Amino acid sequence: MIHKFEVNGIKLVLDVNSGAVHVIDDLVWDLLDHGPDFDTDNVYKALRGKYPVSDIQEAMDELNVLIQENMLYTEWDGGIPAMAGEPVIKAMCLHAAHDCNLRCSYCFASTGDFKGERELLDFETGKKALEFLVRHSGHRRNLEVDFFGGEPLMNFDTVKQLVAYGRALEKKHNKKFKFTITTNGLLLDDDTIDYINREFVNVVISIDGRPEVHDSMRKTCTGRGSYDIIAPKALRLADSRDQNNYYVRGTFTRFNKDFDKDVLHLADQGFKQISVEPVVAPESEDYALTKADLKDIFAAYGRLAEAYIKRRKEGRGFNFFHFMVDLNQGPCAAKRSTGCGAGNEYIAVTPRGDIYPCHQFVGDEEYRMGSVVDGSFDREKQLRFRGTNVFTKEKCASCWAKFYCSGGCAANAFHFNGSIDKPYDLGCEMEKKRLECALAIKALETFEE
Repeated sequence: MIHKFEVNGIKLVLDVNSGAVHVIDDLVWDLLDHGPDFDTDNVYKALRGKYPVSDIQEAMDELNVLIQENMLYTEWDGGIPAMAGEPVIKAMCLHAAHDCNLRCSYCFASTGDFKGERELLDFETGKKALEFLVRHSGHRRNLEVDFFGGEPLMNFDTVKQLVAYGRALEKKHNKKFKFTITTNGLLLDDDTIDYINREFVNVVISIDGRPEVHDSMRKTCTGRGSYDIIAPKALRLADSRDQNNYYVRGTFTRFNKDFDKDVLHLADQGFKQISVEPVVAPESEDYALTKADLKDIFAAYGRLAEAYIKRRKEGRGFNFFHFMVDLNQGPCAAKRSTGCGAGNEYIAVTPRGDIYPCHQFVGDEEYRMGSVVDGSFDREKQLRFRGTNVFTKEKCASCWAKFYCSGGCAANAFHFNGSIDKPYDLGCEMEKKRLECALAIKALETFEE
């Protein structure tokens, strides 16, 4: 399977199963429509009026070499990849707070309470969550815990207690906790930043971009915009981490489909690690994205890719999360086909100790998996998620992007289509455009080295 595409005038072809990416010219672009057999008579008949015969033959010879070297038109012959061994849990999203000091209009967590009561995680429940993770981690030594909300800094004393408890568990069970935190940044101060830098391997801070864009959606409880409070604190934290091991993470909506300007605004403020994601919301919301918006969204990704390349050449580069891909295909096929591990290797735990496949499933009782309080855990649900991959999903099996998106977000699939097996179509289209831009950027960087 191949996928040929064009980004800002640059033609490329991806060999889906090998992961090889080739920058190509117009002749090869046309020739690929006749592969992989390249019947000489048919090729000459179709192209000899457009290109010299000698050039056509030379290009076909080069393509045949790539085919022989398994870098073009490769077929998948490995069957459906399966995770080996007993299932283990290696990562947890631990909800320190189902409450928030912001009232963001598009919040998937219903402004922090996840459509339930506003509450904070207590130390005892948090201890049981960490113990549950250790108990279900099997041979895994490195374990990941992201303190999440709502806003986890509203319950930071408990967070710090749990970090200390985790360090004690490390020594007792020969484990290593990699703690991270996701915050809106409103409560950051020098002491908090110092603590985060000592104990957390990564931090995500929510900023949407330009002040007017951010403030239109991310308001305080009093209805005021929060950009002027958050942005300086976030930059102070980013600088204190030498511009590494963090992300500023924004959301774009129908109201800022020119989100490339928001990414560049954040870069101009001095942030080097940036992620801006599309909002996921039903079409009934005035800020929701629809298929009618795709043309503008694709144009924004194209402009961003062009600016991204230009700034890197000028020495003003930054990292954009969705433009960072591994042309060496990264993890094994089983991992690439299953994705983030939600419900299998990764779980979310609420302040009451309820277990869900991930933070975006919280509140969906159909997908509640158990409780760290009583130690219950639904292995059948875990195996259901473990056995779901791009080869078991009908739409994904024939998609060129499957080894990069790994089938997309299971929660989005469920919320829009009622099944984790049916991908969220709008998300798929945006993901494919991001991947085309990312692959073009990476291929050009490799080509120019």
